[in-house]
Amino acid sequence: MKKIISLVSITSIIALVACGPSAEEKAKVEKAKKDSIANFETEAKAKVIADSTAKYEDDMKSKMVADSTKKYEAKHSKKVKHTGKHTTQHKKK
Repeated sequence: MKKIISLVSITSIIALVACGPSAEEKAKVEKAKKDSIANFETEAKAKVIADSTAKYEDDMKSKMVADSTKKYEAKHSKKVKHTGKHTTQHKKK
């Protein structure tokens, strides 16, 4: 009876060890993990580039509007040039 229990115990232990992941399965899990990290880093870099590009475009649009406004105001404002001479004319009586 002791031999049978010992044999069953040893067989059970061997079966439990054999059920664990193989080296190939462990390698697949590790590769999937590395691929996931690489994908995340790539997406993060793409988002940073997209965000900075959008900010640059917004800044350029704001600058263009400001420049256009300055040009319009300069063209359409009524500035009086002072020459330093008195230009009032008197009527003769």
